[in-house]
Amino acid sequence: MSNPGPHPNPHRPSLSLPPGAVDAHCHIFGPTDRFPYAPDRTFTPPEAPLEHLEALHELLGLSRAVLVQSAAHGTDHASLLDALHRGAGRYRGVALIRPSTPPSQVAELHEAGVRGARLHFTPHLGPAPSAETITSIVDLVRPHGWHIALHVAGDGIAEHERMVRDLGAPVVIDHMARVDLRAGLNSPAVTALRRLLDTGRVWVKLSGADRLALRPPDLSDAAELAALLARHAPERVLWGTDFPHPNITGAAPDDGDLVDLLADITPDPRALLVDNPVACYDF
Repeated sequence: MSNPGPHPNPHRPSLSLPPGAVDAHCHIFGPTDRFPYAPDRTFTPPEAPLEHLEALHELLGLSRAVLVQSAAHGTDHASLLDALHRGAGRYRGVALIRPSTPPSQVAELHEAGVRGARLHFTPHLGPAPSAETITSIVDLVRPHGWHIALHVAGDGIAEHERMVRDLGAPVVIDHMARVDLRAGLNSPAVTALRRLLDTGRVWVKLSGADRLALRPPDLSDAAELAALLARHAPERVLWGTDFPHPNITGAAPDDGDLVDLLADITPDPRALLVDNPVACYDF
């Protein structure tokens, strides 16, 4: 994995996005003189402050966003809280909390606009949470109606399908579960994704196409999976840029290309970009 930083000159997409379009998965990093990285972080990305994200969104035609707390900042949410305040309602957040996080802090995060807590099951971001940790976090966020965001890869979604079903909270699965497309679209992981969508309380982000594609910058195979999921549960899919693309292999994708890829995913992006994220994130 590498952290090259975002594409230096993304193009303006050909696709015109609907008013109120939401980037449902993006990150901000720093500026570190105000918001230092966590001492125990597993990676160090280049700075990508809110101003960089705002400029990208203006170029792409996105007016709202979900800011996902990065493991680089750990459980210090100062940068996220600052952005939520400055966004004045245009942003929602996804936090990283621990079983030891005080309920009062969870309430403060909720008041600021946080609507989910993320769990990592990817080794490069540290050890996976235990069953006891997961239960404690769900108990902390349940009073506020938050979802649990899951970051898995490979066969992870198939391995954790029972856990997802038993969580007792809404679930958002990041980056199409980062399934291995070499196994095809009928793999156990893709089948598990479809079954979980059928529960009616699981959402899937059709983001991270560049992470799944077998021959980048050709993203057509990842777009094929995204289109399959969008057809399967059109009311339960979300989309995001994943800006500034941390922990990737190779160069960062052109975010303009990612927007234009939406034309291969759904004939009408309004539900994907507006209706669904508004419902999921309580805009």
